[in-house]
Amino acid sequence: MTAALTPERSQTPADPGPPGKNAANGDTRLRSIARAYVDRVRGGELGALPAALGLIVLCIFFAVLRPVFLSELNFANLLTQGAGSIVIAMGLVFVLLLGEIDLSAGYASGVCAAVLAILLTDNGWPWYGAVGAAILTGTVIGLLLGVLVAKMGIPSFVVTLAAFLGFQGIVLMLLKEGTNISIQDRTILAVANNNLSPALGWVLLALSVAGYAAIQFRQNRNRAQRSLTTAPPTLLAVRIGSLAVLGAVAVQLLNQERSRNVVVDSLKGVPIVVPVVVVLLVAGTFVLQRTSFGLHFYAVGGNAEAARRAGINVAAIRIAAFVICSSLAAVGGIIAASRGNSVDPNTGGSNVLLLAVGAAVIGGTSLFGGRGRAMDAVLGGMVVAVIQNGMGLMGYSSGVKYAVTGSVLLVAAGIDALSRRRSAQR
Repeated sequence: MTAALTPERSQTPADPGPPGKNAANGDTRLRSIARAYVDRVRGGELGALPAALGLIVLCIFFAVLRPVFLSELNFANLLTQGAGSIVIAMGLVFVLLLGEIDLSAGYASGVCAAVLAILLTDNGWPWYGAVGAAILTGTVIGLLLGVLVAKMGIPSFVVTLAAFLGFQGIVLMLLKEGTNISIQDRTILAVANNNLSPALGWVLLALSVAGYAAIQFRQNRNRAQRSLTTAPPTLLAVRIGSLAVLGAVAVQLLNQERSRNVVVDSLKGVPIVVPVVVVLLVAGTFVLQRTSFGLHFYAVGGNAEAARRAGINVAAIRIAAFVICSSLAAVGGIIAASRGNSVDPNTGGSNVLLLAVGAAVIGGTSLFGGRGRAMDAVLGGMVVAVIQNGMGLMGYSSGVKYAVTGSVLLVAAGIDALSRRRSAQR
């Protein structure tokens, strides 16, 4: 049980050795880390590797067939197009980690978006009050679902399927059986439609890289103080350098002028929704990997009975998972309302849930519980967005897009099942 509650760490004492051997020791540790990773992959612990490779292949494929795919305008569209589904998928990761499912997350986001629009447009609330009410609505929804699942013992599939139908009805009632409510608040509209200034984009990138570097060095120092194996300087440099280079390329690309008529309107800079997603990603990663509360999700998902015997409040963890999921669904609904400039009965409906679940699973989160990260939602969401966007540029119909996305989801689920079977056989 201890292993289930503790992140994977080598227990080999750190031994820096004589000064003259530091470089050799660093190279040896680097090779050891690489061998350990290869061994984990061979053993079935693929993690997000298939999603990352798939994303690269898809980008190359569409770039070759449609060079416009790599244009600044399309790159920005990709990021804003997938943001709502990615945020909802982040919440679903918490539920999937427990081996549960939430089929109502899409329409829960629609209910929260409707609350936002009604308070803003019909009641004249300030944006921060309406946003707070929308997120509180999501929290209450998650609390209700969690209690039904954890306390009453109703299977999550049944509870959330009933909620899926019920929330669809609530959206219709809130919108008076089909009314479209336009959003006029500039702050809300800016979330998915406006961009940061080019200078601010660089500042945020510098702060992000500096923060990531500080976390890496602090983690290394803490491990050294506990006589655990530390990452060699070369590996730290690769991690930090990769983030800096990829971020710099993205910011530079997004800072290019994307407007087709600069005289009418200038369009450049990082979309505001991108730092919103990054903040949620950092928060979700910290909770899951750096807190005992987050580690309890892995423990319960891996073996609920063993977690209960270890003193973990399994019911509370299950309730918390649904609360987090629905709260993030509310944020996803706010992003969708901003992107559409309005809320209608289709907000949160249609393929929203399917794309969000697909994003989490394609990114590497297991449907069987106990395996997943917040980053999986981002990778999987980008894979889905690239498929939808690239096939749209190639002129394929919605039917073909859905068929291809479904096939990719099936492949991801198959890889997950095979990897778990292989891990069990070791």
